[in-house]
Amino acid sequence: MFVNAWAEEPESSKMHRMPSHDHSGMSHDEMMSHEPAAKIQVHSLVQDLSHPATNRDPHAYTDGLDFSGLSRPKMGDEDYLGSLIVDRLEGVSARDDFSMTYDWQAWFGQDYNRVVVRAEGEIDQGIFKNARNELLWGHALTAYWDTQLGVRYDSGLGADRAWAAFGIQGLAPYWIYIEATAYIGEQGRTAFRLETEYNLLITQKLILQPRLEVNFYSQSDSSRLVSSGLSNIEAGLRLRYEVKREFAPYIGIEWASTFGSAADIISAQGKKAEETRFIAGVHFWF
Repeated sequence: MFVNAWAEEPESSKMHRMPSHDHSGMSHDEMMSHEPAAKIQVHSLVQDLSHPATNRDPHAYTDGLDFSGLSRPKMGDEDYLGSLIVDRLEGVSARDDFSMTYDWQAWFGQDYNRVVVRAEGEIDQGIFKNARNELLWGHALTAYWDTQLGVRYDSGLGADRAWAAFGIQGLAPYWIYIEATAYIGEQGRTAFRLETEYNLLITQKLILQPRLEVNFYSQSDSSRLVSSGLSNIEAGLRLRYEVKREFAPYIGIEWASTFGSAADIISAQGKKAEETRFIAGVHFWF
């Protein structure tokens, strides 16, 4: 009868008959080659932690070569750029009165941080009226929105006013342009200004632009014809033709209204607090 001797052999004998592993005469590399993969990974991690400077040296494999006098590569958001945008430079006719209005913005800086200068006002018979000048620091919040922090200074007719300014500027969904700025002034005065525009392309060169601007103030200021609460609204349509992208003459119509105590002062002067204006001007940038 055939007898399976291996099956009947005690477990202790089986263990003694398995080949033994004597590592006494093996080198470190030979020993590592016989270690399980998990142990090798742990050993490598211990080496990395014990020599972080040499193992993480970014120049370890460059053989001492560098840019050899060449300037280092620059990312696109490191360039300094600037622009001047004259959104409105127009003549305004209302009844027997004619005046000029300007609204421009300039900036200089990088993609994430830039200096912004904004100015808007009216020139009537060679005198500046309601001139608003702002110096702001703009920081990119997202791809389409900037936060702005700075100062505003009002000059022209009436008492000059200084304000601290904070707001946002950018494009809302559907490419609606928005400027929303809050102000804190002297003697506890506060204000809020909202301007929004939208470019409706009739053709690639003919563009209809609805525009809305509203101003709110916490206190009345008769010298500057400002009312507490909703002080004034301007809403208009401008039709421009882009001779090229950087230059476009336009015509338009605008409805403007002043409210509250400022409206009473205007009426007392024999003028209308609400009027329709006819506009012709030019929009350009570079």
